[in-house]
Amino acid sequence: MTASAQEDAGYEPDPRRWRALWVTLVAGFMSLLDVSIVVVALPSVQRGLHASPAQVQWVVSGYALSFALALVTAGRLGDALDRRRIFLLALSGFVVFSAACGAAPSITLLIAARLAQGLAAGFMAPQNSALIQQMFRGAERGRAFGFFGATVGISSAVGPLAGGMILALADGAQGWRWVFYVNVPIGILAVLLGRRLLPRTRRSGRGHVDLPGVMLLGLGVLALMFPLVQAGSGGIGRLWWLFPAGAALLVVFARRQRRLVARDIPPLLDPRLFTTLRGYAVGAGVGTLYFVGFSGVWLVFALFYQDGLGFSPFRSGLAVTPFALGSACAAAIAGRLVDRLGRLLTVGGLAGVIVGLGGTALVLRYAPLDIAPWVAAPLLFLGGAGSGCVISPNITMTLRDVPVHMAGAAGGALQTGQRLGAAVGTAALPGLFYLVLGGSDDYRGALVVALGAALVGMAAALALAAFDWRRDRRSRQGHGTCPEDVANSPVHARQT
Repeated sequence: MTASAQEDAGYEPDPRRWRALWVTLVAGFMSLLDVSIVVVALPSVQRGLHASPAQVQWVVSGYALSFALALVTAGRLGDALDRRRIFLLALSGFVVFSAACGAAPSITLLIAARLAQGLAAGFMAPQNSALIQQMFRGAERGRAFGFFGATVGISSAVGPLAGGMILALADGAQGWRWVFYVNVPIGILAVLLGRRLLPRTRRSGRGHVDLPGVMLLGLGVLALMFPLVQAGSGGIGRLWWLFPAGAALLVVFARRQRRLVARDIPPLLDPRLFTTLRGYAVGAGVGTLYFVGFSGVWLVFALFYQDGLGFSPFRSGLAVTPFALGSACAAAIAGRLVDRLGRLLTVGGLAGVIVGLGGTALVLRYAPLDIAPWVAAPLLFLGGAGSGCVISPNITMTLRDVPVHMAGAAGGALQTGQRLGAAVGTAALPGLFYLVLGGSDDYRGALVVALGAALVGMAAALALAAFDWRRDRRSRQGHGTCPEDVANSPVHARQT
């Protein structure tokens, strides 16, 4: 009997699984929200702590960097040990470091606390998707991933609005501290409920963790991301040599993982996920390309509305709220449709995002400024609805055939790709915006160019998704799909 069949045969639905899911979603929402919510508070942080622009940028980029570095290793540790324990420890750390961020008396201590907070978030994130795979099967898993995808999409889109609301309510020079303090009561409640509701992981007896692989992967991801997070201070031009160095380290890492598999030693990240497991490599590619455009547009919108039109942080966040609403509505529905429509759902969603954001760019370029945000709202809603049909179904299709015993590492690798894509987008799109803006006041032209670059990344994701859909369609028309093909693939074969 294959590992997949063994896992399904021994599966007994936990009556608390849906309540447990909401605990993981709340925690995941907090960790992802903290990537974008702090952006609108940066001017207040800079004034309150007398920081330089380069220092205050690390409040955002340091969190994103440490978040990405932890993902795959944390996922593998959850697979080898106990996802529940690691999730609760990481969530507790996230709460503590959130409080430390809020109480930081200097910019140096704030950056240190943000690095630690990002590390805790990185250890928590892969346990979310792995716990979904552990707790759910069949159509329920699609629905659960639908909620998870909605959480990912909404947390990124609603960050500027949430940050603006907090700054509006907590007025004063120290109001920015509540951007961090708000995590504390929610996180404490999530820890208490998680201790009661989350299931433990069944030990597989193969708890080996590849420490040299951890170092190779960590250094490789660090080398690729560090110039990107330093882009605002010329890091790409100054540290360009880290890109080939990082790529070389990842090649060495991949070769090491293949050698471990050949010797029947559990790798940090099983390469057969990409080579033999149907849909994983394509899903990881689609997610990475999509997040290049998806993550960067929110900074561009904030720059356009706040610097170009003089909006307050709250009003700026309110202007892009239709996207978050569309994403929330579509993601929950898409989770129910993914088993029926498959990759076609992603193709349609990407087309919707491209039409919605492309139309928004044209409206904001040519419509009268006093009505442009209102006219753009339906198009943003369309783009958000498309996004809800991208993130959630793509996560489901990428992870649904992954064996539960390697769900954490697989989810961590998927999210690492998304974080790398997000780092590229958040560095490139604002850079293009400022490049076009130059010494002029053509904020509209700068917005169109930056959003056009985002659409290029999304179009590349659409091309990859369409290729996969057509390949699936030809395969079904030619000789049908054998359900045992995936279950009997080498990635599922393991000793027990």
